[in-house]
Amino acid sequence: MEDVKAGEARAGEARAGEARAGEAKSARGQASAADSVDRHVAVWAKELDWMDPVKEEIFVRLAILARHAAQARRDVLDSDGLQHWQFKVLLMLRRLGPPYAASPSQLADMLGLTRGALSARLGPLEEEGLIARTHHTTDRRRVEVRITDAGYAAFEQHAVSEDRGENALLAVLTPAEKRTLADLLRKLVVAAEAAASASDPSRPSPRRSRSRES
Repeated sequence: MEDVKAGEARAGEARAGEARAGEAKSARGQASAADSVDRHVAVWAKELDWMDPVKEEIFVRLAILARHAAQARRDVLDSDGLQHWQFKVLLMLRRLGPPYAASPSQLADMLGLTRGALSARLGPLEEEGLIARTHHTTDRRRVEVRITDAGYAAFEQHAVSEDRGENALLAVLTPAEKRTLADLLRKLVVAAEAAASASDPSRPSPRRSRSRES
């Protein structure tokens, strides 16, 4: 009986040793994949003894990814020949669904613009054939802004290009890791939106269509 117990103890020690070896190997792997944030935190952890290094890692990495995403969006817009404000107008019309039309006042409200500022933007878009201003089908006194076939295609081309770049960045994650990351980020967004609403109840929640409105 004692021999059996001794054997089980040795087996347990062996398993524990394997686990420690695995953790050490994992730690070495993480160290070999160190990024600029690790170096940033290492410096400031020495200077700020009150700093939470994990919190710092999270927020600095979020900031880096936000800058990366913003620059990638600008690069794609440049390659597609669209300006940011042009894309935002197409975005707002596209998100409405068929027939992708809105009144000028509705569109101005969606974009946070005055009617005059919107009119100045619609002119160039209309000249390029990306939108059209037409009379309402049942009330000729009403004007509608509609996305054209060319505008639909321009939006689609940009959205697909941006989607391809985002997928390339996320390719380093497994499907399970992506799902976990998405869930954790949702938890943070819910908390952030709740805090914003509590501080200013009249402030509307940000309207987002993927990442495309920023």
